[in-house]
Amino acid sequence: MFVDYGKRKVMVKLVYWGGAMSGKTTSVKFLFHSFNSDKLLHSIETSTGRTLFFDYGELILNRGQWEFHVNVWTATGQDFYCETRPTVLAGVDGIIFVADSNPELLQDNLKSWIELTSILGAKIKSIPIIFCLNKRDLNNKLTCEEFQKALGIKGKFNVVETIATHGENVLKTFQLMIKSILEKN
Repeated sequence: MFVDYGKRKVMVKLVYWGGAMSGKTTSVKFLFHSFNSDKLLHSIETSTGRTLFFDYGELILNRGQWEFHVNVWTATGQDFYCETRPTVLAGVDGIIFVADSNPELLQDNLKSWIELTSILGAKIKSIPIIFCLNKRDLNNKLTCEEFQKALGIKGKFNVVETIATHGENVLKTFQLMIKSILEKN
């Protein structure tokens, strides 16, 4: 986080992380749409809507005399582009981990979590992380308890149930993350 007291400006970097097709880009698109900032989001996608390298955009929020610049990134979930993921995490202030509720993708969620903890190392204890257990509208879905137990995160991190395609709890998660970042600093 960077604070410029003279200009009353705060800059933070937020990364959406998770397995392929978990809902990171969908969440971020909804977020930017909520702030009427669709044109500020940049994505490089395949013809099927898969993120190639990352999505990036900056939300500028005014609160009182302060201006908050939130740089929002997604890390690609495709293994072919895994080399880009550590670069996307450089200088991160907060991470929203988007997990897929499909029980068949639990190992993908776990693999992504292990990769994140490996990249961050000891830094993982100092960076706010919130989990979005996404796609809660599926008929067959993991329970929050099953998810937390499998990743070994029970009682350590907040888990919010989301449906990114409808925007359900996407904005709430963003607000919780910004609050966590500001409280930490």
